[in-house]
This record gives sequence, C-alpha cells and structure tokens, in this order.
Amino acid sequence: MGAPLLEIESLRTYFYSRSKRAFIRAVDGVTLALARGETLGVVGESGSGKSVTALSITGLIGAGPGVIGGTIAFHADGGEQNLLADLERYVDRKEVDGRIVEVSKDEAGWRRKVERIMAPLRGKAISVIFQNPKAALNPFVRVGEQITEVIRLHTPTKGAREAREQALDWLRRVKIDSPRLRFDNYPYGLSGGMCQRAVIAMALAAEPSLLIADEPTTGLDATIQSEIVGLLAELKAEIGIATLLISHDIRVISRLADNVAVMYGGSVMEHGPAADVLAARFAPKHPYTTALLASIPSEQNVRDKGYLTVIEGEVPDAVDLPRGCRFYARCNRVTDGVRDRCAQREPALQEIAPGHRIRCWLYAE
Repeated sequence: MGAPLLEIESLRTYFYSRSKRAFIRAVDGVTLALARGETLGVVGESGSGKSVTALSITGLIGAGPGVIGGTIAFHADGGEQNLLADLERYVDRKEVDGRIVEVSKDEAGWRRKVERIMAPLRGKAISVIFQNPKAALNPFVRVGEQITEVIRLHTPTKGAREAREQALDWLRRVKIDSPRLRFDNYPYGLSGGMCQRAVIAMALAAEPSLLIADEPTTGLDATIQSEIVGLLAELKAEIGIATLLISHDIRVISRLADNVAVMYGGSVMEHGPAADVLAARFAPKHPYTTALLASIPSEQNVRDKGYLTVIEGEVPDAVDLPRGCRFYARCNRVTDGVRDRCAQREPALQEIAPGHRIRCWLYAE
C-alpha cells in the first residue's frame, strides 16, 4: 500500500480483576501495521480485544495497569514517534513459564507521560469515531460549535467566521440534511444517524493522518448503517486517509477494508488482503476465520429458512487463556498430527503467502 504510518509490535494491555485476583489479558501480544492510505479492518467476536487495541493506540485506557508492553510507532510529519516511549521505566513484570503473573506499574506517572505524548496528536494527527455518537458529543454545546472548536484548535484557521464556514462545509461533505440548521442544533435534537455524521465531520475536520473508526455503524438501523458505510467509502476515496476500522459486521469490513486482521482472545489469528481473508472459498484460511464467515446469513439460507451456523463453545476467559492455540477448544479442523501442539503450544503468526499471515499449526510447515 505504501510507507508504514502505524506499526504496533507485541502490544499487551492488561486489567486487574480484584474479584478473581488475576489479570485480564485483554490484548496479549498484538502485532499490526497500517500503511498510508490503507484501510485496515479488524474483526472478531466481542471480547477479542479490538476496541482495547484502539484505546491503547490513543492512550485512553483508564483502568489499571493498562498497557504493560510493546511499541506503537507512529510515522507522521516526516518523523517517527513511539506512542509508548519509555514504557519500561514505569512497569516491572514478573513472568512464570512465559506468562506474566505480576505487574507493578506507576500508573499516575505513566498517564502523565502519555498525555504529554498524545496531547499534540489527538484530534489533529489521530482522530477517533467512537461506538456511541451521542455519547461522543457534548450534550450542552451546539454541534456546529464542537466542529468549529476542532478546526480552530488543530488547523491554521483561527478566525471564528472562517472556522464556521469550514464546519458548514464538513457538514455538507458528510451529507447531513439542512447543514445550517443542524449547525445550531444540540445533539439531543439529532437522530443517531445525524449524530454519527456530525462525529465523522468532527473527526475529519482537522484532516488527520490516522482515523480510528470503532464500530461506526453500531446502534443504527439497517438503512442508516448502509448510508454511513456508503459515506465512509466516498470519504475514503476522496481523502485517502489511513483508517483503522473496527466492526463486528464482516460485510462492512469487506466493503471498506484493503487488509483485514482477525482477532480472537486478545491476539491476531489472521492478517492479510481483504479479498483473500474474507473470500469464503479462498484457502488457506484460519479455522476461526472460516467459522466467522460461515456464520454470516446467506440469501440461500434465508430462502430455505435454514438454521444459522454457529461457532460451538464459548469465547475464552481472558483471565485464564489456554496455553496452546486459543481457538483449540472450539476448532473443528484439528487433526491427530497437530493435536498435541494445539493443546500445549501457541503457534506463531507466520507468513503463508505474500502479505498473508496465519497463526495456526495446520500451516506450520
């Protein structure tokens, strides 16, 4: 696609469960890369670590200990910046048999460090579209004023009148009806779809290098979802911004993404071109990806009124992840030749074709 814009290496984000007296391994060794102009789709069941990965990138993890390992290299404005710079100074880890069992972290000191790093980047170089658009907007400030504030804070435009015209232009570009009227509306006076368009306008108003869209169609009805996906597709073609797109809806990902990462149990199971990863008949493919694609209702299934295909079993407990393959207990493709390895050793994420990597013992050779 082009030069890397974002490179995530061995990211670990843990939370501590006081009731279980153990760590919740929400993100456990994620490695991803995003190129300039690329849209990387991230899919997986709830609890797979998608949103926590996005929050780790933006430094918005609130609960402790939070990020405890890894690097996030952000390449913008001709330089490279590690968003987790000096993390090791704030964290002490104890490992037993390769597993982290104890973490001591100066959380207050680390949060101050993160804010110094992220304050110049949030809203300007990195923007986020959150799951709940109404919660992302300030209910006591008019929608137009919120977009204008972004423009005046993060672009060379400082004049109120010029910023207002730019905000109106962005409302037009996201195809919100009656933009001058909506400019003066409060969020409670807008529908969910309108609020989502306003949030998209606010996220793009500063023309950031990276856009993180976390479930941008969640909570919207089917018609509005389709309109929002179409809008994102148009803006992608127009602006060419690098986008990290998180969604449960594989059809949204297939429409917008250039590459896809499939996450499960806090780890990346498969990463490759969207045309290959999301093509039901393409092989090789991780068993989890195959199961996800099989669970999508088809036209034939609807016509025949047949049952939906489900993935048997439960998502693994992030407190007690298995030592071997994280999908082993639910996998229906385990063979006698790999069974012991699947149960005892976690496979590496290895390249099986140019740009296509899979974490599975079936492809170890």
